[in-house]
Amino acid sequence: MFAKAFRVKSNTAIKGSDRRKLRADVMAAFPTLGTDQVSVLVPGKEELTIVKLYAHRGDAVTVYVSGGNPILFEVEKNLYPTVYALWSYPDLLPAFTTWPPVLEKLVGGADLMLPGLVVPPAGLPQVQKGDLCAIALLGNRAPVAVGVAAMSTAEMLTSGLKGRGFSVLHTYQDHLWRSGDKSSPPSLAPLALDPPDLSEEKESVQADPALQGDLRRLTLKGEEENGEVQRMCGEKSLSEASEDPSFRGLNPDPTGSKTLQEQMDELVQRCFLHALKCQVRKADLPLLTSTFLGSHMLSCCPEGRQLDIKKSSYKKLSKFLQHMQQEQIIQVKELSKGVESIVAVDWKHPRKGSILEGGEVRTIIINYVKRNDLVDADNKNLVKLDPILCDCILEKNEQHTIMKLPWDSLLTRCLEKLQPVYQVTFPGQEPIVKKGRICPIDITLAQRASNKKVTVVRNLEAYGLDPCSVAAILQQRCQASATVTPAPGAKDSLQVQIQGNQIHHLSRLLLEEYQLPRKHIQGLEKAPKPGKKK
Repeated sequence: MFAKAFRVKSNTAIKGSDRRKLRADVMAAFPTLGTDQVSVLVPGKEELTIVKLYAHRGDAVTVYVSGGNPILFEVEKNLYPTVYALWSYPDLLPAFTTWPPVLEKLVGGADLMLPGLVVPPAGLPQVQKGDLCAIALLGNRAPVAVGVAAMSTAEMLTSGLKGRGFSVLHTYQDHLWRSGDKSSPPSLAPLALDPPDLSEEKESVQADPALQGDLRRLTLKGEEENGEVQRMCGEKSLSEASEDPSFRGLNPDPTGSKTLQEQMDELVQRCFLHALKCQVRKADLPLLTSTFLGSHMLSCCPEGRQLDIKKSSYKKLSKFLQHMQQEQIIQVKELSKGVESIVAVDWKHPRKGSILEGGEVRTIIINYVKRNDLVDADNKNLVKLDPILCDCILEKNEQHTIMKLPWDSLLTRCLEKLQPVYQVTFPGQEPIVKKGRICPIDITLAQRASNKKVTVVRNLEAYGLDPCSVAAILQQRCQASATVTPAPGAKDSLQVQIQGNQIHHLSRLLLEEYQLPRKHIQGLEKAPKPGKKK
């Protein structure tokens, strides 16, 4: 259901009455949960939001988000737990086990077929058709998927474990999981269950000879697949493979000389600025702070990292946003009692960031595409666009129409989205970095009264040149009047005006003495021709 990106319709804080109703619905849907467990799953005071969205097939889904993670979702009045909730309550649903390589197929939207099941010594859990079930990987009891049984356990055994076993609704690594903190499943040891009584099993097998043969084939097939999985994991044991982060496709958190708190502070600020830059628009304001965190900041977290404000020096979202308000980046107000919203953003606020050259940008994009396996398998010249690339380079009307782009188009679009800056370096001084594109020094000839020509020079300040000093030098060398006046149409900029066509003197001064690149000077071609009167 969430194998592809979904569209969010609304995101609101839950009311007290709705919170109580949700608790009652959870207790009715999952009677094995105690009152205390329900109170933890649906907290009484902590922030809880309701997100209404449309899945890619058009299904209307209601998602309940607590602490930045989706914990429950509702489809056609049926309540389902997410993998985040199941990691806290792994025994909430009957759990079936499959091989680790099957997870990739489930994440891609496939249902779980019965040949992919692993039959434990104690036998399969007893379920009926339509029952809600959890799916875990061999060696780890933490569920990685939620599905509905397509047949009862008895029917599964009678069929010889052939056919479709479960309709999968939600998986670890799908888009619903990505809307949370993107944490990985905990390592939970399988329960040590006693095998069924051998005398009872013998009687049941004798009662049905066909079933006896099916069970024997299942045992042999399981042993063969077990060996195959071990070969795929590089001769690791299955328990070691399931605990290996690289096997789950996750990158370990980057470490360095900075403390974990400092790293989290940087990650929080990075996600905050990225969300403002790439996701939030003026039309979205006012925006609930909880919505900003759950729908925007968390989705900007890099793959393999986990955004947790509690581990930062700010501890709370409200404190971090207060700091950003003091920096005059945003304005936060309490529009209703106890609920804060971002009401204004200073879109022109100078934000911190490192300078990247075009070659560095290309390298970063290429590495990101390869690291996330986004190269199209059928055509290596095409790149699949994940949610982060979609937010970065696509317009709103392209979000649901463009799924892939050629490499050259991807790189061009990324470079066009970056803000241009320029850097001017002077000997013995710190480089000067400014936004925008540097304007060339502009030399023009103008006509004055009595058909006299004057040479006008603009944009000297951008190259660290003082217009008054340049005017004094030219006046002495050209033996002509030179004045400094405000440049028309340019704020806080001056222009130098010299009598006559003095472009030859200007050329020697700028190119030879100041050693400015010729490409940054326009108008030198207007110098007087040899033999003609100036």
